[in-house]
Amino acid sequence: MITIKKILVPTDFSELSKIALPYAVDLARKYGAKIIIFHSFDEDLLTPIVYETGWDAEKYFAKLQTDFDAAVEQFLEGIDTEGVEIESHLVSGKPFVEILRFVKEQGIDLIVMSTHGRSGMAHALLGSVTEKVVRKSPCPVMVIRHPEFEFKMV
Repeated sequence: MITIKKILVPTDFSELSKIALPYAVDLARKYGAKIIIFHSFDEDLLTPIVYETGWDAEKYFAKLQTDFDAAVEQFLEGIDTEGVEIESHLVSGKPFVEILRFVKEQGIDLIVMSTHGRSGMAHALLGSVTEKVVRKSPCPVMVIRHPEFEFKMV
């Protein structure tokens, strides 16, 4: 019998990453599982403008910590999570590395994530976090594609 007690939902708080949330909530209800909203701050993505304004990665992460609960609440907005236990975690580091570390340390049973989060140049330079997680995860990964993103042969 399949046991799912901990479902990890990695997010960059983009609207695209929110697509996975309803699936995680539904599965959590069906299995009596807890959802863990997980965000990894990657300081390599800070632009030079941040540094020019007197901020550094440490200050920026401290600000993220202060605003994290509000960001999670906003991320959950509009999704019926009644009766589902939800916790959240914020870490600093490369997202796919931190996701995999957390999965192993916390005994996560399932990862539910979107195919897309950030896009454009950041995606092209860093590769897909989702792809790396799927390839290396010690637990099953459910990947949710945005319904408006069409596959096109090139």
